[in-house]
This record gives sequence, C-alpha cells and structure tokens, in this order.
Amino acid sequence: MAGHAVHGGVGAVVRWSRPLVGVALGVLTAAAEVLFLLLAGLAAVAVAPVPAARRRLGATILRYARRVTEWERHRLAVAASDPPPPPLRANGPRVLGYLAARLLPAALGLLTAGLFAVGVALAAIVVGSFVAGTMSTADFLLQGFIGAALLLLNLQAAASVAALDRWLARRLLESHSREALQLRITELTVSRAGVLAAVDAERQRIERDLHDGLQQHLVALGMLLGRARRSRDPDRARDLLVQAHEDTQRAIEELRDVAWRVYPAALEHTTLDEVLNMVAQRSAIPVKISYDVPVRPARPIETVLYFVACEAITNSTKHAGATMITIGIEARDAGVEIRVCDDGIGGADPHGSGLQGLARRVTALDGRFELHSPAGGPTTIRAELPCA
Repeated sequence: MAGHAVHGGVGAVVRWSRPLVGVALGVLTAAAEVLFLLLAGLAAVAVAPVPAARRRLGATILRYARRVTEWERHRLAVAASDPPPPPLRANGPRVLGYLAARLLPAALGLLTAGLFAVGVALAAIVVGSFVAGTMSTADFLLQGFIGAALLLLNLQAAASVAALDRWLARRLLESHSREALQLRITELTVSRAGVLAAVDAERQRIERDLHDGLQQHLVALGMLLGRARRSRDPDRARDLLVQAHEDTQRAIEELRDVAWRVYPAALEHTTLDEVLNMVAQRSAIPVKISYDVPVRPARPIETVLYFVACEAITNSTKHAGATMITIGIEARDAGVEIRVCDDGIGGADPHGSGLQGLARRVTALDGRFELHSPAGGPTTIRAELPCA
C-alpha cells in the first residue's frame, strides 16, 4: 500500500510539473523564434528589390519556420502527454502567423515562471528564518499555507498558459470540419492528377529508353549477325560473332536497367537497404548508405524510397559533377524519411521531369518532398512518407 501511495504521489508530481516544464521550454523557444522572425524580416526587406532572391529567401524562411513549428507541436504533445502530432499541413502564412501569435503565451509563460521563481526564493527565506529561530511555528505554518495556495495558483496558471498555447496551435495550424474536408478533396484531386501525369511521363521515358537505347543495339546486333553470315572468311566471321556476343551482353544489361527502372523486382525477395547497396555498387560515383528502419515499410513506401534514391543518384551522376553521394533512410514518429545529399555544383531544377515525377510519387502517398540545391551546392533531396 505504501509503495502504491508513493508511486501515485510521484505520478501526480510528474503530471503537475509537465505543464510548468512545457511552459518554461516554450518561453525559451519563443525567444529564439522572436530572433528568427526579426532576422527573417530584415533579410526579406534587404532582398525585396531582387525577385529571384526574394523567392529563394521566402522558400528558405518557410522551410525553417515549418521545422520550428514542428518542434513546437512536439513540445506541446509531450507536455500534454499526447501522442505525436500528425504531419503539418498548414500553409506558409498560417505557420508564420502561429509563430507570431506564440508571443502571447510566451509572455504569459515568462510571467508565470517569474512568479514561480519568486515564490521559491520567498519559501527559502521563510524556511531559513524558521530554522534560525526568528519565526514562530504559527507564523511558519501560516506562511506555508499561503505559499501552498500560491503554488497551486501558479501551477493552475501554467496549465492555463499551456492550454492557450495548444489552442493557438490547433486554431492556426489545423483545419476543421468543412475546411479540412475541402482541403483533403483538393489534395486528392491534385494527387490523382499528379499520379496520372507521373504514369504518362514514365511510359514516355520507358518508350524513349527502349527506342533510343535497346532498339538501336538490337538493330546493330542484327547487322553484325548478317555480316557474319555473309562473310566468306572464317576468321572474319568469328570476330563478328564475338562482337555480336559482346553487344548481346550489353543489350541484356540495358534491358535489365530498363526493367529495374520500371519496377525493382529485387524488393520481392530482399530488403530495401540491400537493393540500394546493389545500386550503389553499379554507380559511377561512390555512394554511402545509412539505413535505420527497424520495421520494414509497406511495399509502396519501399518502392517510392527506391525511386527517390535512384533518381537522385542518376541526377548527381549526370548533372551535378559530384564526387560523393550520401543516402540516409531512418524511421520517424509516424513514417520514414529519406535524405540524399551530394557534394556537386547544385542548381538542380525543381521543375525538371525527373524531380517532378519524384514529387508526384511522394505526394501520391501523402508524403512531403523537398529539394534544396543552391548554386555551388550541395544538393539535398528529402522525402518523408507516412507508414500508418
């Protein structure tokens, strides 16, 4: 019984201290957010006359604002003992508006934390006076009663500030009822159109690969065999047959490459990390792979991760002039993330057919696709896919 009582008391202390700790962390993060918003505003004013720089800076500000907001949502979930929040779907203005609105609960949290600190200092003074004998027992008990009441009020104030912080996050970052339904319908419509466009582009690419590559090799192979059949010189015919055999091997390799780009059949009997290691061995550029996903994702998720990695390797090899490619795949709270980085010259075109196809594939599975490729490099491709 005593053990249960102690355990229950510890649980109560932890439960009541969570809001206070969450509010204190919110005050600290709010200070960093104020600095971020000030620097972002100054930078936006500085590049306002240059449209291209303004667009790049705006995208960078929104990307980091989303990361800060994701951290805030996780902080609120931990403080409230809630499960991890779903992926953030709010647009840029809502995200920036939330960071600005957070200044109110942060200011109230700072006041609450300050009052708590003052209360702790006064409690130390009262205890010191009682121990030194300058305060009677009755006065000490009275001060203790008043201090306990003020502590409860302070904890209630911290819980109220935390509730206000959560309300702002829900109000500004989460869509509701009809708005959420309309947003979802729009997302599904765009995703369906993107999937159809990606399938059409994939068919065109396969046709181009077969026509420009494999078909030309087979035509040349037929001509070689025809020359070997018509040749009256046995040595010449043997040389032509050897060349035809080599061309046949190259055609088989090219056909295998086309088949792999259509669908990675190796995933039927092995894991994604092993398949990517096979791809890395055939790459002209060294590829370093890090794979940390304890539970194997569903087949559609693995397929998209495979295509993201392969397309990134192809782009780095053909266009980036990179000397090293790093691929990291790791599990997240409710999904899996892949990050592909190279040390090339950067400047990747996000509107290119290959990258657009990857973005459509990721979006079709309710994922997020990001490209960061400044001039001069490096280039980073990041995709996050839900596993639930």
